[in-house]
Amino acid sequence: MYNTNIILQIQSEYNQLTKTEKKVADYVLKNKKEVLYMSITDLADACHVGDTSVYRFCRTLKLDGYQDFKMKLSLSLSEQDGDSPALSVQDSDTMESRVMESHISAIRESYFLLDKRKLEQIIEMLEKAKRVFFFGIGDSLNTAMEARNKFIRITGKVSCITDPHIQSMAASTMNEEDLLIIISYSGATKDNIHVAKVAKQTGAKIASITHFKKSPLTAYSDVILLCGGEESPLDGGSMCVKMGQLYLVDLLYKEYYSRNYKESRANNKATSKAVVEKLY
Repeated sequence: MYNTNIILQIQSEYNQLTKTEKKVADYVLKNKKEVLYMSITDLADACHVGDTSVYRFCRTLKLDGYQDFKMKLSLSLSEQDGDSPALSVQDSDTMESRVMESHISAIRESYFLLDKRKLEQIIEMLEKAKRVFFFGIGDSLNTAMEARNKFIRITGKVSCITDPHIQSMAASTMNEEDLLIIISYSGATKDNIHVAKVAKQTGAKIASITHFKKSPLTAYSDVILLCGGEESPLDGGSMCVKMGQLYLVDLLYKEYYSRNYKESRANNKATSKAVVEKLY
């Protein structure tokens, strides 16, 4: 049986670790809170080791993998702080200002992380594609559905599949004329990675909206847009992260609308009329 506090466990088992694992342990112990917001690739690069070394470090600690490690680390830090690390702020701050600032910060970060050339690339991919799929898992699926709901107003070639198994089946029948846009904060969700791998084999174009520049998902992506917001494992479903994602979705929508104004305007009128007629 191992310690439920992962920090104490690392310290107590330190002498049993390999030289490479000790590099990871040293970095984690010195940068506990920062590690919560790092992908496995980010941590590996910071420690000057490979992704597999970080994974072996997690397995040595008898954990299921890197996400399990981050969850245990977040729990251990919350025990020390008496709260979730992501919520540790000045006592003088009110809850209202904390929430507002976190949302504003996520949008601001997304703005400063924006690469306009990559935005332009995705717009061109949207224009050329015969079919456009928005995929996500968990809370990012809600953002994918929001993206579909916006774009369906101005073009009929978009869809969003919610079931991971059906996503995989759909990916297997994609082709060079299709575009898959995957929304994933971590870029490390197994279902997202599997779908991206399957779609890549068909020749489909892949764009991703994610937080980490290097991740298993970005390895399969033709273009990536980085979203702001920080989310620890205990903050799953963070609204501030969704704000960053939605900012980028809205930007894609407005850029596409502007560049394809005549068609988008006509479709927007038609779809709006269809809804209005149902209401009266």
